This record gives sequence, C-alpha cells and structure tokens, in this order.
Amino acid sequence: MSSARGIREVAYVDTRQGGGVRNAHAVRRGFEPLAWHDCAGGGQIVVEKGIAYVGNMRNPHGTMVIDVSDPKHPKPLAEIAMPIGTHSHKVRVANGIMLTNREVLGERAARGETPPEDFQGGLGIYDVSNPAKPKLITNWKTTDKPGPSYARGVHRFDFDGRYAYISPTWDGYLGNIVMILDLGNPARPEEVGRWWLPGQWTAGNEKPAWKGAAHKCHHPLRYGNRLYTSYWHGGFVILDIEDMAKPKLVSHVDWSPPFPWPTHTCLRIPFKIDNRDFMVVSDEDVVRLEGCPPYPSSFLWIVDITDEKHPMPIATFQLEDIPPEEQPYMTGCHQPCEKVTGTEIPVAWFAHGLRIIDISRPHAPKEVAHFMPDVPEGSTRVQSNDVTVDERGLIYLLDRVRGLHILERV
Repeated sequence: MSSARGIREVAYVDTRQGGGVRNAHAVRRGFEPLAWHDCAGGGQIVVEKGIAYVGNMRNPHGTMVIDVSDPKHPKPLAEIAMPIGTHSHKVRVANGIMLTNREVLGERAARGETPPEDFQGGLGIYDVSNPAKPKLITNWKTTDKPGPSYARGVHRFDFDGRYAYISPTWDGYLGNIVMILDLGNPARPEEVGRWWLPGQWTAGNEKPAWKGAAHKCHHPLRYGNRLYTSYWHGGFVILDIEDMAKPKLVSHVDWSPPFPWPTHTCLRIPFKIDNRDFMVVSDEDVVRLEGCPPYPSSFLWIVDITDEKHPMPIATFQLEDIPPEEQPYMTGCHQPCEKVTGTEIPVAWFAHGLRIIDISRPHAPKEVAHFMPDVPEGSTRVQSNDVTVDERGLIYLLDRVRGLHILERV
C-alpha cells in the first residue's frame, strides 16, 4: 500500500530452501527489495565481482562466501567455522586474498563460552582465487604465547591488497593499537609500523590518563597517505603514513565526554564538496560512558577536515523518530557504507534499519531514503549492523542477528 510520502509495506521471496514470503511489513522509501538471504547474523559484508563475503558475529559461523551475481537468487558457496568463545566478524578481500579477523569474544558476547586454550587471535589469511574453495594460507597471530588470556586478537581493519591496517591487542600495551602489516608475501606478513595513543604503552612506563582500556584503536581506514582512525572512547586520530614505518599524529579529536558513545568509524569523503574536505564520523550506540548527560541514542557527525590539523565538527544527523528518553543499547547509529559513490551515504542504523543520508549540503545533512526490515527470527528487534554497495549500485544490508537484504535504490 502506497502513501503520499512513498512509504510502502513490501513483500518479497526469501532464499531459504522452500522459499516463502519475507518482510510482509517491511517499510521502505526509495528502495526496491530484491532478496532476503537467510544466514547467521554478521558484523561486516564486502562484495567483490559478484561474490559477497560475510563475517559472522557468533561461532560456529566464521566467514560465509555467497554468490550474488544473480541478486534475486543468492547462492551459498562456502563457510569457514570458528571455535567456541571466538568470532571472525570482519572481512576484507583484494587481489584474490581474503583477510578475516580472529578475536576472542568479549565477556558479554561470550555468554560463558571459553575459547580453546590453544586459540591465538590475529588474522586469517586465505587464497580466494576460487571463492567457492577458500584456502588457508596462514593464521597471523598477535602473540606467540598460548591461550586467549594474553591477547584478544584483531578487531577491525582495512586492506588495500598489499598492506593491512589493523587494530590488534599487543603485549605491553593497554587496549588495541594501530599496526601496519605488509602482505606482499601473504604467507609471511611482516610488521611495517605501529602507533599508539600516549599512555597505552604500559611496558614502556607510560601512564594512561584514563581508566580501563576504552581508549583504544577501533577502526583504521586508509585514504592516500593518511589513516583516519576511530579510537573508541579516545575519539579519533588522523595519522600521516607517508613513512609507514613511522606513523605521525596529524590531529586528535575526542568528544566523549560530554557525549557518551564510543567513536566507531571515520569515513573520509574522497572528493571535495563546495571546495572543502569532509569526513563522516559515526558513534556506536554501545558502552556509554558513565557521568555523561543522558541522550536518546548515538548519531552521525559531519567533520570539516580541510585544515586537517584542526578538524571541525560542523553538523550532526539524528533521527527524528527516536523518543527523547534514553534508549536501549544498539538503537542508534552504527556504520556508514565505506564505499562512497556520491553524496548519498547509506548508514546501518541498528534498530532503525538502513538510512540514506545526503551530505551534499554538509552543514545540513538530511535523510532521503530508508528501509526498515521486519524483526528477524531469534531477535527482539532489527539490528542492522553493516551495509555496502557493489559495482552495480546494489545495496547489501546485513543484520547483526540474522539475515542479509539485497536492495536496489529507486
């Protein structure tokens, strides 16, 4: 049924064996749903040459490989498992090489699960020249010491086909740091350089000015000779990596407190708008700092980085339909699409599905389309966790708990 605003209830066929109608009550504006693929909930999806690679949130699922060359009929090709108490929820693919993170689950996510004593976190490195038959090249480890108590592993990372820009835990450091690996020989990754926030190197007698391990590298993203790096409750940093062996701090911004959420992703816009440079920054609606003013849920920032030594937040985007009272975790913003194809930025907005934010007027970002799926089976609400696009312009929306939507922008 259509409304004057173009919002519709839609139904389309899912791809589980036996088929059936899916999302009879999904609400969308500006999208044509093509398929819903039933799969374990995921943390990240990338699509390369008609193949989708999904990093799953929970074991035994690890990484799924799905043929989406026919977007209306996705076909599973392969799956790599992970042991109890661990996950592999992030994935990158370039030049026929797939990288997956290997990480011990946090206490909340583990729910009492204990990883194997011989598990070592780090990166899984695979040959995916034949996507249906991934071949393990090696597991790169964040520590040579046995047992997960020494290091959780790698969280998020970027990969350009030669170098990986990662966020590992490391002996002697408090929380995750920035590290650059050379994968010219993927069987023998070599560290090129590292950087950490002063106070993290406890083995070097540095003393943190904060409590706990919340000031940590979360997600480095490379653009040119810069790493735009979220640093969780430490805000974000811009790093100069012209000399990869010696990353240099360009600038550091931290807005928590007063805002309670950790900084999740810093997405550099790869073109100028009004002859200025911008970055879209998402805060993740989890792990709120104590003592901060109550807010409904996290939102998106627009940051002017024309003067990269003095980044300037110039606008925010917040959903109008979120009540003013503080909301449960994972209600608000999470992750923008890291493939930027224009000024319309798809954003996975946790309990509020997919939002398309137009930043053509950076001081006044606005929503121009959205897709709100049905609550997936096994969940109490929608948990849209990641979103990407492919070379055809199709949009892939991944739920944290269950299911992948393939959408066409109309």
